[in-house]
Amino acid sequence: MKIRIGIGLGAETAPADFTGIVDRLEAAGVDSLWLSELVYSDAVDPFIGMAHALARTTHLKVGTSVAVLPGRQPVLVAKQLASLAALAPKRVLPAFGLRPARRSEWDLFEVPDGRRADVFDESLRLLRATLHGGGDFAGEFFKLDGVRVGPVPSAPLDIWLGGAAPAAFRRIGRYADGWLGSFLPAADARAARLAIESAAAEAGREIEPDHYGLSLSLVEGGITPELAAAARTRRPGADPAEMLAGSWPDLHRLLDGYIEAGLTKFVVHHRGPQPFGEFLDAFVRELVPRQT
Repeated sequence: MKIRIGIGLGAETAPADFTGIVDRLEAAGVDSLWLSELVYSDAVDPFIGMAHALARTTHLKVGTSVAVLPGRQPVLVAKQLASLAALAPKRVLPAFGLRPARRSEWDLFEVPDGRRADVFDESLRLLRATLHGGGDFAGEFFKLDGVRVGPVPSAPLDIWLGGAAPAAFRRIGRYADGWLGSFLPAADARAARLAIESAAAEAGREIEPDHYGLSLSLVEGGITPELAAAARTRRPGADPAEMLAGSWPDLHRLLDGYIEAGLTKFVVHHRGPQPFGEFLDAFVRELVPRQT
């Protein structure tokens, strides 16, 4: 199975720095760039960022980690993705989630009260149907006739989902082509993969074995109390050192555990005080040789 490792950008990356980072990743031969959905920040919007990065490069793949789908019109999202895929074939990596990571942004993606999960499921069905050619769609939240967004990718786009709860694993098994998790120890990541595989089998589907991945944070200089607290909030009872890396050796140790658990795709976020250029040089030296 192919092991691939990309770089994720978060709130700390301002638009003024974005173009230079994209150019450096392309020149360094990095596999992929991943953009987070962080509205109340300086970060570039993930869809705008994907378009800009793909237009400047010829090899770099670009994805979202993760963009919010409930609260967006799925046909318009399908149009964006189909357009990007036509302009940059095989380099568009969409991954979606239930809601923003920041509580303050939840209300920006409005859905009927108490129905976010139901809207997510139906949005995924409509998104996938549109990317496979469209037609009529009659659901609870969306009723549309003659959906068509122009040429669709000859090889359908893989839609990945985030999530770390049993309901998320069932959704991934029913509707997704891959999983991009976060804040999970290796043993829990293995259990998540098995749960997704089981849900897919129950739905009469199969997710490719190398379509299981995880986002990881590298905090050079040691895990800060703030990040440790955030990890404990996301995964109560788990040791933050089993989810966050405080050094490159720690990151290699975590990767070893996740690969043994059956994961092969990884997104590394740089959280330390070191300049991004130093991190990128170390990333190429430390992680590119681990790809297969």
